[in-house]
Amino acid sequence: MGAVSCRQGQHTRVSAPQKGGNIQGPWARGWKSLFCGMGAIRSGVEELRGLQRHQCLHQEPLQPAPLQLEKPLSEWPVPQFVSLFLPEFPMRPVRGQQTLQILGLVAKGSFGTVLKVLDCAQKAVFAVKVVPKVKVLQRDTLRQCKEEVSIQRQINHPFVHSLGDSWQGKRHLFIMCSYCSMDLYSLWSTVGGFPEASIRLFAAELVLVLCYLHDLGIIHRDVKMENILLDERGHLKLTDFGLSRRLSQGARAYTICGTLQCMAPEVLSGGPYNHTADWWSLGVLLFCLATGKFPVAAERDHVAMLASVTHCKPEMPASATQEFSLLLHELLCQNPLYRLRHLHHFQGHPFFRGVAFDPELLKKQPVDLVMETQNTSPLESMPFKDFDCDLESLVHTISADSLL
Repeated sequence: MGAVSCRQGQHTRVSAPQKGGNIQGPWARGWKSLFCGMGAIRSGVEELRGLQRHQCLHQEPLQPAPLQLEKPLSEWPVPQFVSLFLPEFPMRPVRGQQTLQILGLVAKGSFGTVLKVLDCAQKAVFAVKVVPKVKVLQRDTLRQCKEEVSIQRQINHPFVHSLGDSWQGKRHLFIMCSYCSMDLYSLWSTVGGFPEASIRLFAAELVLVLCYLHDLGIIHRDVKMENILLDERGHLKLTDFGLSRRLSQGARAYTICGTLQCMAPEVLSGGPYNHTADWWSLGVLLFCLATGKFPVAAERDHVAMLASVTHCKPEMPASATQEFSLLLHELLCQNPLYRLRHLHHFQGHPFFRGVAFDPELLKKQPVDLVMETQNTSPLESMPFKDFDCDLESLVHTISADSLL
């Protein structure tokens, strides 16, 4: 995975291929990061067959229509087009016996469409992404695509966005994940700075996740607000492992990748770097949550960004406690050797005094800020106004006001 030039802006990612795409709709930014790196799709659910495309968009009754999957494997004409994506995307004719119902549109953009669906067999709600195989090959992202799914299959953590299933059809890859209706960036954009109590809880959950990943020999490389989804009680789910890779303890990486304003100086310089780069990104995220802004302004490319990061000392928020300022200082440390990076570093830190680093205990604490926003925000009922024509034919039984 080589480096490519990048655009100015806090959401710019540097890697090959470039991720992106405009996603419409409420609380949808996190889904953009999760799925957009696997290629653009034309209809979004072209292979989820069973909806009668000839029916009128407003035909009654307005009930979710069942979705049937692909034809039997014996009818597949291109075996090589199947084997390329094995074993991460197995052939699942058994799924043809199951029914998925479209409940709404989660996010859409030039690089993908994510639907909220009901798996009638499991009686559970999921998000399903459909990725065209041709685009994966055209963008030379086959290895990255398979590695992302492989890593997510290995991970089992309460604060990680779980992979429900993945399989393939004749022309598309199907990725089904647990459903979340919010992401941290959208919440931050709505409310601005967070109180330290909420930041402390988010920080503790992220510390547990990153320590877990690093112990497995996985570096995330794109820790940012857009890649954090929130469950119904406001607890986080780290997502988007598109830039992640397996990196054993003591090994080094050299690829310049990530989001410019969140990248550690050793990543911006082209390495060598290791898992400690994720802790710098955590420091940037916590600084943003507290202040409503990034510690360093966005630059046009990684060279200019490195110069800004190297010569600019972030001004700690005036309202921050001494303990929180100390935590930010120790995470945003230029020298990765002196950066906080082990669980016991955080367990003994004064900012986390009284915090139990136990997922089950943390999950018992509702995040009041998120709960209040969920109860008062009108965003959840906003309709999508710009379906592409192919998608219209697939969601003709869904009323506009019910699309989430």
